[in-house]
Amino acid sequence: MPFIPHTEDDVHDMLQRIGVGSLDDLFDEIPDNLRAPPLSGIPEGSPEMEVTRLMQERAARDGTPLNFIGAGAYEHHIPAAVWQIATRGEFYSAYTPYQAEASQGTLQLIYEYQTMISRLTGMEVSNASLYDGASALAEAVLMAVRINRRSKSNRILVPGALHPAYRNVVRSIVGNQGIELVELPWDTRRGAVDPERLKAYDQEDITALVISQPNFFGILEDVDGLTRWAEGRGVPVVAVVNPVSLALLKPPGEWGERGADVVVGEGQPLGAPLSSGGPYYGFMATRREHIRQMPGRIVGRTEDADGRSGFVLTLQAREQHIRRSKATSNICTNQGLVVTASTIHMALLGDVGLTRVAEACWSNTRALSERLAAVGITPRFEADHFHEMVFDFGTGAVDTVARMSGQGVLAGHLLDADYPDLRNCVLACATETKTDADLDRFVDTLKQARAA
Repeated sequence: MPFIPHTEDDVHDMLQRIGVGSLDDLFDEIPDNLRAPPLSGIPEGSPEMEVTRLMQERAARDGTPLNFIGAGAYEHHIPAAVWQIATRGEFYSAYTPYQAEASQGTLQLIYEYQTMISRLTGMEVSNASLYDGASALAEAVLMAVRINRRSKSNRILVPGALHPAYRNVVRSIVGNQGIELVELPWDTRRGAVDPERLKAYDQEDITALVISQPNFFGILEDVDGLTRWAEGRGVPVVAVVNPVSLALLKPPGEWGERGADVVVGEGQPLGAPLSSGGPYYGFMATRREHIRQMPGRIVGRTEDADGRSGFVLTLQAREQHIRRSKATSNICTNQGLVVTASTIHMALLGDVGLTRVAEACWSNTRALSERLAAVGITPRFEADHFHEMVFDFGTGAVDTVARMSGQGVLAGHLLDADYPDLRNCVLACATETKTDADLDRFVDTLKQARAA
């Protein structure tokens, strides 16, 4: 999309046309005590060529390390066609259109996106996406409270092995709304929630159960056992899933006897680069019976008076435009540009391609584990995994990881800050982007770092 700057003469002419003396006069209704002071320490503007050179030099400082860090954001191969198409003028927008009749292409794309997410999760409906995975979970918790009106406790069971950032975001958003998050401990041997531990809540008023699959440690939870416990007590289930893993694993819509009630997750693995942490987007899907409680928008397909197919905003449950106080949510939005990339990404890969990606991820992580076992480093947990594993690096793990980073290998995510019991443990991930040579380099660099 072209950038068309306004010259000083352009600005002067526009201000003169509307009868305003300066840009400041446009905001004269704002009291002086509420205005931000001028920015200090900001240098004068530079020519585009100089700024581009500066940014290239700073980007080069990061280098191109071999990355084995996952922990919620994953390095996957993105076909060149994905962003070549997504950045075309027809799609290059960050928001859902309000004038649907003028945005048929965008609406059709979102409709296709919703269809793909519904198929992937095994659910009946999907919205047009949310900010990110963490805030999507917060929305799902609020949604579960609305669904389970029989419960008066507003107590949500949340696994301790759920992503720490997700737990923090959910706590920040719902903590002041009378909702209590009750943390479920993970089994120290398996690294997952033991369904037997839920029996302690049999006689308690529980509003909803959150299940993470795979969990933050990369471990596969006993989703059927956990879901059946919830079903037997009329407790809604909120699933937090990695979309790539669903190409191999049972979809949440088939967990237990009836499946999960709400499914959320981070859409970044589907065509979005790591990009220093964003922008990403969150996805959400649910059962048809809960559709009125789902925040955001739903795009539908219909026909006009002449029988021609068209796409419309079928449902906007939040009603933010006219009844904000009664809205299901006032923070949800659609990260349209990244959703566009994800839709193109999924369409290009198809069912078979996405399955091959997931299989390669699982295989590479297993191969990394076997190589590490040969040098005395074993997985911390015994349960099955997807494409991340926790490894016990032994004493001095922090220094070892730092030395490996200095050699251009990012070994993984140190867990001690969030999980003191896992001191010297590293969460490592090997996606389909890693080759045998990459895995060998990881081990060789590790041995050098430990010998230093």
